[in-house]
Amino acid sequence: MDYKIVVDSCTDLPKQLKEDKSFEFIPLTLMVDDKVFVDNDKFNQGEFLRTMKASPNSPKSACPSPDDYMKEFNNDGDTYVVTLSSELSGSYNSAELAKRLYLEENPKKNIEVFDSRSASVGQALISMKIKQYISEGHKFDDIVKKVNAFRSGMKTKFVLESLDNLRKNGRLSHLQAIVANVLNIKPVMGATPEGTITKFEQARGITKALISMAKIIERDVIKPQERILAIAHCNCVERANFVKDEILKRVPFMDCFIVDTAGVSTMYANEGGIIVAY
Repeated sequence: MDYKIVVDSCTDLPKQLKEDKSFEFIPLTLMVDDKVFVDNDKFNQGEFLRTMKASPNSPKSACPSPDDYMKEFNNDGDTYVVTLSSELSGSYNSAELAKRLYLEENPKKNIEVFDSRSASVGQALISMKIKQYISEGHKFDDIVKKVNAFRSGMKTKFVLESLDNLRKNGRLSHLQAIVANVLNIKPVMGATPEGTITKFEQARGITKALISMAKIIERDVIKPQERILAIAHCNCVERANFVKDEILKRVPFMDCFIVDTAGVSTMYANEGGIIVAY
């Protein structure tokens, strides 16, 4: 069956799926002051982290253009698009516009754009569900319905080592960031059902915050034996393995994978950040 799963570059897939020809990545562009980074397979995480740390200004991202998406719609099969939360980026709106423009000329084409209402490994889990349902032989309309249901039940949480980027981009006041840094307070945050960011709890120190996140997951997960635990880390694989162990000793997930963050996720998470979806 011919099909294509188009994802923006905030989607942190496991390595084997990044190499899967059924996936196509559309890069966002990242900017720190006058320096530009394209979030593709040549992205240098270390250089980007150093550049962000040295700048007093907020890093910015530019979403793909509708034309970037439309170029990927020229295939014989169905096309599924998964984007970063529309509350965090214009990537979803750009893909939706591309879909409308393309269907004006090709009205029989099957294209669906999913607003992940998440980021990073949340997008990865949605993309993997699409591939699973295709492999099981489901038809386009049924896949759309099932994936939307999966997205509604999916949860995303994260703990950040540094709050600098949240402060720089206005999501956290300067005073809050100072107090949190001085007292070593680490909030446990996550996505709302609409795809915005909310705080669940906070703890003194990164280890306690990660354990707190594991306990929250234990409380709110539904049917974990049918779910995959996905963990993304920003240049801190030992911390990711610690989180994995803390969660799995509490919750019997069906499977688990760990990935390093690509460009956009690195911008949001910053060095030492952990993102979890399930």
